[in-house]
Amino acid sequence: MAAVLERSFIEICGFERETLPRFREVTVNLEVAALPGGQKFPDSAGAFHYEESGKLLSVTSNRFIHWSTSGDTVQLVEQSLDTNLLNNAVRLKFIHCTVLPGGVAIQETLNNVIILVCTNQTVHRLVLPHPSRMYRSELVTELHMQSVFTDVGKLSLQDSAHSAIIPSSAGLTGSPFTSTAWLSQSGEAHYAVVPPTGGIMVVTLPSHNTPGPVAVLELRRSSMMQRLSGWMPSAMMRGDHSPADLVSSLCVRELEEDSFIFALCQDHKLRMWSVREQACLLEADMLDYMPACRGVKRLSGQGHRLRLAFSASTGLCVCVYLSVPQRGQFTVLQLIATDNQRYSLDHISTLFSSQETLVDFSLTSSDIWAVWVDESNSSVVKYINFEHNTAGQWNQVFVQPPPEEEVHIGVDQDPRETYLEVLFSPLRFTASAIVKALQIFRRGSERISEVSWEGLKKEVTLAVESELQSSLTEFEFSQEEYRQLQVEFWSRFYSCCLQYQEVQSEPLSLTVNPSTGLVCLLRKGFVSFLLPCFAVDHLYLSYDEYLSSEEDTPLTEDAELGRDVLQLVQCVRAISDAISGEMAYEMEKALEHLQSPERAAELILEHLLSNDSENVIEDIQNKLQDIRNPAAAMMVLLRELDLETDSEPAAEGPVTPGHSLNVRINLSQVMGSSSAVSLVCQAVCHMTMTRALFCRDLLILQKLYLRFGDNVFLGGGAQLLQLQQDLIPRSSHLLSSYHLLKHISQSPASSVPVDILDAHLQHLTVLELSDSPSLSSHRSVLSPQTVVELVYQTVARKMMVSQIFSQQHADALLPWSHITSSLVHLLAQLLWPNNPGFQFPECLMANCQYTQLQEYVRLIGPWCQVNVGSRRFMMGQCYLANGEGQKALQCFQEAATEVEKEEFLLRLTGSEEEESASTPRLQYYNKVLRLLEDVGLPELVIQLASLAITEAANDVNSQAALRTRIFKHHLDLGHNSEAYEALTQNPDCSMQLDCLRQLVVVLCERSQLHDLVQFPYVNLHDEVVSIIESRARGLDLLAHNYYELLYAFHINRHNYRKAGTVMFELGMRLGREVRTRQGLQKQVNCYLSALTCLRLIRPEYAWIVQPASGAVYERPGASPKRNSDGEFSSEPVRRQVDILELKDLEKEYILSRSRLTLAQHHPPSAAIAGSASAEEMVALLVQTGLFDSALSVCQTFDLNLTSVYESLTFKCIKLQFGGEESQNEAWSWLAANQLSSVVNTKESSATDEAWRLLASYLDRYPSSNGRHHRCVINKLLSHGVPLPDWLLKSYKAVDAASLLRLFLNFDLLEAAAELVLEFIDALLGRGHQYYGIQRPLSATSSSVWLPYTSIDQLLQTLETQTNSTIYKKVRDKLDDYHRLVEQTTKRRLIAP
Repeated sequence: MAAVLERSFIEICGFERETLPRFREVTVNLEVAALPGGQKFPDSAGAFHYEESGKLLSVTSNRFIHWSTSGDTVQLVEQSLDTNLLNNAVRLKFIHCTVLPGGVAIQETLNNVIILVCTNQTVHRLVLPHPSRMYRSELVTELHMQSVFTDVGKLSLQDSAHSAIIPSSAGLTGSPFTSTAWLSQSGEAHYAVVPPTGGIMVVTLPSHNTPGPVAVLELRRSSMMQRLSGWMPSAMMRGDHSPADLVSSLCVRELEEDSFIFALCQDHKLRMWSVREQACLLEADMLDYMPACRGVKRLSGQGHRLRLAFSASTGLCVCVYLSVPQRGQFTVLQLIATDNQRYSLDHISTLFSSQETLVDFSLTSSDIWAVWVDESNSSVVKYINFEHNTAGQWNQVFVQPPPEEEVHIGVDQDPRETYLEVLFSPLRFTASAIVKALQIFRRGSERISEVSWEGLKKEVTLAVESELQSSLTEFEFSQEEYRQLQVEFWSRFYSCCLQYQEVQSEPLSLTVNPSTGLVCLLRKGFVSFLLPCFAVDHLYLSYDEYLSSEEDTPLTEDAELGRDVLQLVQCVRAISDAISGEMAYEMEKALEHLQSPERAAELILEHLLSNDSENVIEDIQNKLQDIRNPAAAMMVLLRELDLETDSEPAAEGPVTPGHSLNVRINLSQVMGSSSAVSLVCQAVCHMTMTRALFCRDLLILQKLYLRFGDNVFLGGGAQLLQLQQDLIPRSSHLLSSYHLLKHISQSPASSVPVDILDAHLQHLTVLELSDSPSLSSHRSVLSPQTVVELVYQTVARKMMVSQIFSQQHADALLPWSHITSSLVHLLAQLLWPNNPGFQFPECLMANCQYTQLQEYVRLIGPWCQVNVGSRRFMMGQCYLANGEGQKALQCFQEAATEVEKEEFLLRLTGSEEEESASTPRLQYYNKVLRLLEDVGLPELVIQLASLAITEAANDVNSQAALRTRIFKHHLDLGHNSEAYEALTQNPDCSMQLDCLRQLVVVLCERSQLHDLVQFPYVNLHDEVVSIIESRARGLDLLAHNYYELLYAFHINRHNYRKAGTVMFELGMRLGREVRTRQGLQKQVNCYLSALTCLRLIRPEYAWIVQPASGAVYERPGASPKRNSDGEFSSEPVRRQVDILELKDLEKEYILSRSRLTLAQHHPPSAAIAGSASAEEMVALLVQTGLFDSALSVCQTFDLNLTSVYESLTFKCIKLQFGGEESQNEAWSWLAANQLSSVVNTKESSATDEAWRLLASYLDRYPSSNGRHHRCVINKLLSHGVPLPDWLLKSYKAVDAASLLRLFLNFDLLEAAAELVLEFIDALLGRGHQYYGIQRPLSATSSSVWLPYTSIDQLLQTLETQTNSTIYKKVRDKLDDYHRLVEQTTKRRLIAP
């Protein structure tokens, strides 16, 4: 329901209380001397409204310039209610000059804004660019715009184009009294001044782009046209002036290419001069319009005022105010033009005012607005319609009362906190008043500049407390004494603030915008705006004489009910006047502490009844008896006070989508400046303060009704029952609601650091509230605003403007009364706790105003049943921000019960992008869980998810998601057992497998392998093995230990074969992939572990399947691979399965151990040893000198030892013929081989040790037919090295025939012959043991043989080489042998 408006207005201070005005100083010095006498004029003010200030699509919409003058200074400020203007304040100082009353005028042309200033000696003209030329585009989207004063500092104001001295030839002998200025249609600047000698002097400057001299024109009565037949100018007419002829007030109007100067003189006559004709065209005695004017003619007319107003319908109207003691009079006249340039005045209305002192008044085409000052120096503002007001009744304007002279401090209140709250709350003190009071209080010790609102509060606290401490003379005080001192010093500072606020509040002028109806009261320190007053506020604020004179009210159309309402309000006002400060504080305290307002009202009523010395209650009782239907009257008031609405305001979106783009952009800026924000929100604050008092007093009156009972209720018990059960609870509820609105409208918004705000907004993105308000980028620079201003700026304004202009045409004007009253009412509705909208708490949350939000929820909690769940959610957010997680969780749980009932919670759940849960409550839980996760509270996530599982009893998907969440956070917290339990309870196999994989990976990374291995994995054993195998085969071997984990897993379950397989596979991969000493060491350990595992199994089961070679393994669930043509690859060829037994593993172990030995003694070999075969390893080992290892490998793999013996023999040869260096190098590889322990009596060399090693190998590893000896001897002989005796001796015993062949091969004939001789002797029994002959030749022994082929070759060679001696010895020995053989043979044949 739209709010009902009255004819009255209410003043709202438009000052931005947290900012100090910043003026740029501009000094104008024309080097004139100060006039003697030093006449001073009172301060004055005025305003200029742009012609298109009421048009929506204009760059000057809701924009005006106001100024004030004081002595030689003019302060100009350009102000806009739509956008913030930069560089908008300038202070002009005219050296040795005084600005005349009426000496400032501003006019606009197509391209310029021209400011005219007239002083007592000079005239000035400032030509500034017009805003429409500064911003030519219709689409102005900036939050800030440049003012027309931006470049004023670039003007050379001393130049003749801008300033001029009033010529001395004009005869100006003293300081003029008053003046006016205007711009003609030709662009010339005219300044009309009133010299002390009378008449009017017009100083003219040529057009600003046309150079020329200053022209002076003097208008005197002697030039007045003779309009009456037979009239002759008298001596007075010819220029003899008396003081009564001096002009009191001047006004100018351009008509028909002429300038008409209206002059109201002290002789009470109005004269109209034509500048073009230089003649007085009209003279009228204003006393003719004043009844009972006897004696007035003798009075001076210095206080007379004159104003003009022009409209197309009424033409030019002239309003004359005659200042007469005890009765001022406004006379409205209409200028009538007749033939032959003759003019007359037609009387329209005469209106009388009270006896206050008039400060200023303004005339519109229909109204007179006036401001007075009464005996107590308080401002009085009224207005009246001069056309349709036969009763002469002025309409009220409720001006802002000055702050209370005394601050009431409750016994439970801290004086400092109470005074600070009063000083820095809205609607009371400007920042400049507090700063000046602070400077005086500190005795001007230091200047205060650029201080924030919070900083100023700290400065004030410091100053007062410092004064208090410095005055203390005793060291001990009682608490009560110190409290009294605090009150004393704070009240002193408060009185200083009161004085300066009073000075700042002095009214100077009143201005009305004819286009929009905007009314501003220009005070000395700030500008205040007059807003239309709502009818219910009008009733409570009206003076008693107005209430008693009114017969109806717009609240109801029923005349009798209207009279009842007026009577009831008079009783409410009587209650209000009777309530003391202490009693008012009791109600405030009850509301603040969430106590019952009804109980507090009863206590106040008891106090009134017991202290009714002036019979107030009796008077109220008499008035109540005159009310016919009090219940109906109360219903009317309560209905109007209740801001509850069924329709929720539309969410912020495109403003009025039916309009064009430029209209929507302009609408998005309407009432968006910081001044407008402060104005609208202070209006809401004032309205809530007024209505809170109204509801309080109405509640007390209702309690009084109950006490009186049937004595005042004509309707009897039915109305009493209605009062008790309906009206009183409604009044109590409204009182609580308005107290809440009053509290939030006075609560300052906290400044939030950018980093904290960004982090908070990051958390809020989890909620996915796409239309959540964001922090305004154009908040006040210096200090926080109130939270209501914050909400208006960020959320409410565009929404409300869209609603106001939804049905309005784009070309329509911007009516001030309609816009402001609608904004105030809609904003109050948006804040109203019982309305379904939830934008206010949501905005507080989005802007990190958690303290204010928490207090809001606290105050609203006990009595408001709307959005209960949403408020609990907001309280949870507050607790989260304060680090109280458990309390936050409790609030979130409580809010869950209201999810399906409240719009905010539904919107919270409706933006879920993930797979939708089955119920809104589960969606809500998911959002809160994500929020808690983002904030970083895993314990709370687990608790809430566990609760949510009970809600998802029939939703498998939701249960699986919640179980997964629980698992994840238990795992993050290190609760491994709980994480495993959550994993096993997950109903979704895919999610369960994912969790299992994550469990394996995380525990492995944390090295918590014991837990990982010990879990039972019921029905998950194969999956665990598959996961670990997949991880093991896919990751770096040295960085991760998944193979060891899998080995431990199988060992723990006594699956030794699997464990052995794992270790063998690891060993294989280490050999291929890790070509380092560390890798080889791990390979040895792996094979050793595999051997150990197989040895723990019964022999028939001690085997494993050899793992596939290469690093590619078939992964379960992997997608099929395609070839280069895009076709699926054919099935891979099945490889043959190889079974490895224990002996196979032993071979691999021996080989790996030899690789490690090689790497330890020769590190560069590690890179090639990892994948070397057994044959290759033998070559590498003997090359390094590791003969023991080489022989071990050969023995294990049944390899020929020839290469080992050849290599060792060659090393012995090198040592034998090498120098000392080779001897030293040999000790390193000799030490790596295990020599037989032989005690030597003398020190042996490396060569000796090498030969000894070779001999030990020949003894340790015997071969059939002396193959190894033959290899060694062959190697020695091939290098021409003499054979060692031990070698010959050992080989003779093994295979003398082979030795003979070797000698023959290398042409060692003598050695061969000697060998044959010895061998034959051995056969014959002489030294047979040295040749391995068991029994020499005899008749009873076994047969013997000789290598005849080799001996024949020897004999033939000896014979050919003429070695007759050796040949003969061999031949003879052979013959002897043959004879003996023959004899022996015969004996054996003869023997039986």
